[in-house]
Parts: sequence; C-alpha cells; structure tokens
Amino acid sequence: MVTPEKVEVVAPVNVTEYQIHQFVQSKQQWIAQAMAKMALKSQRHKTLAPAVYGHGAEIPYQGTSYKLAVRPTKLKRLKIEFSQEFVEFIAHVPEALMNNDHSAEIKEALIRWMKKESKVQVEQLVKQHAEKKQLFPQAIRIKTQKSRWGSCGIHNDININWLLIIAPPEVLEYVVVHELCHIKVRNHSAHFWALVAEHLPDYKNRRLWLKKHGSSLMMGL
Repeated sequence: MVTPEKVEVVAPVNVTEYQIHQFVQSKQQWIAQAMAKMALKSQRHKTLAPAVYGHGAEIPYQGTSYKLAVRPTKLKRLKIEFSQEFVEFIAHVPEALMNNDHSAEIKEALIRWMKKESKVQVEQLVKQHAEKKQLFPQAIRIKTQKSRWGSCGIHNDININWLLIIAPPEVLEYVVVHELCHIKVRNHSAHFWALVAEHLPDYKNRRLWLKKHGSSLMMGL
C-alpha cells in the first residue's frame, strides 16, 4: 500500500524478510509512479492561502504572492490597503484588536477588498473587449462560486468568480472574454472558440493554466 507518507507491505506471517524485500524490489517502478501521481495530486489541491493571516503572511494575488504587514490604526474598522510603494498588503487593525487574535478579521477584510477589486478589473476588461464584436452584457456580477469560474445568463448578464483575482491577470481576462463571447454564441462550438481567439489568440494557454491550477484557486483564501 502506497500513501504520501509511506510504503507499507502486508504479508503472510510465513513470508521471509528476504522475500518481502524481493517483492518490493520487483515493484519499484510501480511504487515510484504511484508516489509521483499522489505528489502531483497533492500539489494540485494545495491551498494558496496562508495558515494564519498575521504579519509576514504571504497573500496570493494576481498570480503571485505579497507580504502582509499588520499595523495599528485609530480607525474603528479594520481596513485593507495594497501599497504600490512597498508592494505589499497592509492590514490597518484597530488598536483595540491588536492584542487579540485578529487573523479571521483580516481574512474577511481581505476577501471584501478582493471582491471589490475584482469588480473594478472585470469592468475594465469588459470595456476593453465588448465593443470589438458588440458583446455588451446587461449586468456584471461578482460571485462566490465553488464549481464555476463564470457564466452568461439568458439576459446577457455575466457572472464572474471573484477568486480569479488570485490568478494571473491574463487568466481573469480569458474568463471574462469567454463569458462575453457567450452573448453571441451560446455553445462551445468551433464558431465560439474562433470568436474567443479573435479577442485572445493565446486563449488556449490561459485555459490550460486554469485547468492545471484551478483546484488550488477554488480553495480560496
């Protein structure tokens, strides 16, 4: 039996240690393949989020990670800021909370910040791509979804999963374009993919990134 932690052999009591070693030796290739497969699966399902949202934590954002700085503030509510100057996230924590465990509050504030930032970026991408083929959505909504990256409703309203803000910018752009193209073509026919390619000639690479890393992305913050 092969697990990520060990290889275990279950044998009858009358089997000698030499026979067990010979058996394991004969299965070396299979064992190596099984362990490599489990390691790859484990990597794919590894969360990008830090265990604790404290000073020095690594926050995933736009395909990379940024340090989190925790600073006291006289404000009554915890505030998140992304500092372009220091290239880091700053959590301005009310002084009353500084002596307590504020990891959960920082996490919630970061999620609120990222949802707002997602809306801003999605709107910019829609503005960038919609006019080319007259793909104007009725409405744009940022959603928390556990199994979908985006959708296009019957009234041409598009929904985008805010977790895409964690992915590289080109991946978010791909999903936005994908849903915009559904305004014109409701299926995934060759005509649909040709329309996507008119906006993003390299869409296959972006789509492949999402297939490879999507499970980790879906685990969220």
